[in-house]
Amino acid sequence: MTPGTNTRATANRDVLAADTGMGPVTLLVGDLDLLTTYYVDGLALTVLSAEGNETVLGRGGRPIIVLRHDPTLPRGSRRDAGLFHTAILFEDAGALSAAVASLARLAPRSFVGSSDHLVSEAFYFTDPEGNGIELYLDRPRDTWRWTDGQVAMDTIALDPNAYLGQHLTVDRLENAAQDPAVVGHVHLQVGDTTTARDFYVTTLGFEATFEMPSALFVSAGGYHHHMAMNTWNSAGAGPRVPALGLGVVDVVVPDDDEIGALGDRLRSRGLQFRHDGRTLEVEDPWRNRVRVSVG
Repeated sequence: MTPGTNTRATANRDVLAADTGMGPVTLLVGDLDLLTTYYVDGLALTVLSAEGNETVLGRGGRPIIVLRHDPTLPRGSRRDAGLFHTAILFEDAGALSAAVASLARLAPRSFVGSSDHLVSEAFYFTDPEGNGIELYLDRPRDTWRWTDGQVAMDTIALDPNAYLGQHLTVDRLENAAQDPAVVGHVHLQVGDTTTARDFYVTTLGFEATFEMPSALFVSAGGYHHHMAMNTWNSAGAGPRVPALGLGVVDVVVPDDDEIGALGDRLRSRGLQFRHDGRTLEVEDPWRNRVRVSVG
């Protein structure tokens, strides 16, 4: 498999189009003001809209996080299926450093680690309601190593202070909100990876890019991963019950034909879904909601 290509995508209706990407992640939150402050003052996101119980946050007019207020919901267990982290992708090391420094300055105890993954450099946080966040930068695609369709990834120590010392400037920190950012991938907790593969690869149409017994990474178009599923905390977890945390994962496809092909795959497998012509919504085996729409 050549990085950045997906030759099957244009010819095979069982595979998502190569230019599929991720949309915003919706979080169900108990304290809307607290979470808004964390993401706006800490991560330098901008309020794009705020109506009723929903606040949309993003960069450059592009939604990244949707906070949906529902104080009636209980806090879930870390061992439940649901969100592992939302991964926000930056364009260069200066932008990534500014976001990391800004969030660490507001809430230093929310920082939980950093790693070099060979394909990317990443910093990890946990928001005040326990939702995981990854802030990351991709290494150039021509440096990714592929063997038999699997991309080489690892977890190597990355010194956060050295990284910020090398890349952070006062100007980038003061103007962090001006740097573009998008949801690069979404990582879920699931009960088992075999069932996850059947849903996200065989049915939804992603392609597996890295597999181990406890985790599965999938993508469209030869990206290292648009989604991942692991059992590190949640092995054996059953379907979710209503709780704070993950609300919706948005996947964005290029045209209506992709929605139609996905609907055909779901229908042929007897799965229930909602389809209004341009948006399709389905639940995975753990009741994580996935919404696929045309970008």
